[in-house]
Amino acid sequence: MRLKALAIDIDGTITDMDRRLCLEAAAKLRSLKIPVVIATGNTLCYSKAAARLVGVCCNIIAENGGVLVNGFDKKPFVSDVMYECEEAYTFLSSRFEIEKLDPFHRITEIVLRNNFDIEKARELLSVHYPGVEIIDTHFAIHIKSKKINKGTGLTKMAEMMGLEPSDFVAIGDSVNDLEMLQEAGFAVAVGNADAYLKDIADYVSTSKYGDGTVEAIDFLLSGGLIKVPFDKDEQ
Repeated sequence: MRLKALAIDIDGTITDMDRRLCLEAAAKLRSLKIPVVIATGNTLCYSKAAARLVGVCCNIIAENGGVLVNGFDKKPFVSDVMYECEEAYTFLSSRFEIEKLDPFHRITEIVLRNNFDIEKARELLSVHYPGVEIIDTHFAIHIKSKKINKGTGLTKMAEMMGLEPSDFVAIGDSVNDLEMLQEAGFAVAVGNADAYLKDIADYVSTSKYGDGTVEAIDFLLSGGLIKVPFDKDEQ
């Protein structure tokens, strides 16, 4: 099996918990001879900037699968789910003091400051808005539609690229990466990943954060699962 593309999370996967980019991971991603897809819970504008800085622009799954683009200047594909999140947010606002973060840039989900009873909020949504969920990525609290996730995003991105989800290796660390790893042909969890992500992964790195990504890519290259930077048969 040789995988044809790689989808990778940003925060906690190529950065540390302070969002400092691992330069070795960025260099390793740039060296690959397969397309690299950035798959993140963050906004499209942030994701484009990150992809440019890493040097892998510009196939992006943003807002946990809600926004996709396969070219820097192309029109993004946007899921029509924001109304569900807004209704859930209005409902929760009547019961908790909650605060939106970067509201002007998000178009398919709502992100909140982590200063309220998340478990209680989940219980209420399960009764009153069962189509909406709250996820905690360790970096932010997201109100999102259950219709979309990074797994549905990977499926759509694969279609846009003329590939299958099984053609991808996916690398992640948190709850919002779960469906993406399940859909991919090969799943990688970095060493700091949540336990349930490690349980489904085909490979779990010993190292954490960006160093874990470097380790995982080296494993994939050495095993012939992805193209080496200079295949002998292509020289």
